[in-house]
Amino acid sequence: MKTAFVLSGGGARGISHIGAIKALQEQGIQPDVISGTSAGAFVGALLAYGYTPDEILEMILKTRLSGYLKFTFGFSGLLKLDAAEVFLKKYIPENSFESLKIPLAVTATDIHAGEEICFRTGELAKPVLASCCLPGIFRPILFEGRELVDGAIFNNLPVAPIEQQADYIIGIHCNPIATAKTAQNAHNIVYRSFRLAMRGKAKASLDKCNLLIEAPELSRFNPFDFRKAQQIFDIGYNYTKNLLTAHRENLNSTGLSTTPL
Repeated sequence: MKTAFVLSGGGARGISHIGAIKALQEQGIQPDVISGTSAGAFVGALLAYGYTPDEILEMILKTRLSGYLKFTFGFSGLLKLDAAEVFLKKYIPENSFESLKIPLAVTATDIHAGEEICFRTGELAKPVLASCCLPGIFRPILFEGRELVDGAIFNNLPVAPIEQQADYIIGIHCNPIATAKTAQNAHNIVYRSFRLAMRGKAKASLDKCNLLIEAPELSRFNPFDFRKAQQIFDIGYNYTKNLLTAHRENLNSTGLSTTPL
């Protein structure tokens, strides 16, 4: 049976993917294919190359990923992702999909054509970074004649690119929406509305997951909380570990291995 990991976007909340994957691997659950967008594409690329969850977390803590994300302004006035490209090329020097040990699908959005674009071959860094380009904040990535931005615009949990390649789909979604307080300022209302719209668009993908991992505690964090990396990682790990324990019988009945390594 082939298993897919599908990793959502979510900025710093995407660090929880690393903890969730560690808990899955501890139970003998490994991906045969990975699909990701935005932060999920970033984590997915490092995992697909062969790094362990602990190694990926150490990269983030040691190099202070937030430091790599102190972006520079381009002529357009939008932020650029040049430093993050340096980070990716440092840890994946071949800079190609073909160098990955696990097949990876990266979803971005063509801002002019208004359509999802999925990358599986060729250069790796630019598609991954394009997938992370939140419109209005980051400057679009020009790649293969297209201007590309965040893949989460159309679907923040890209199941479609891999659903024909897997028998069991594990979705890791790091954007839970907690009940809102009544008193909200304009910024919070706009941000919450944006997140609600993204979740609505992702609903079809969420429903296709055989197992959905979505830690409620992540709603307390914002996309730029990179300094809380260890805390976010721990939430992903502990929530997934408890979820697997609660669903062990059902998982075993599917044929999915839940044998601790």
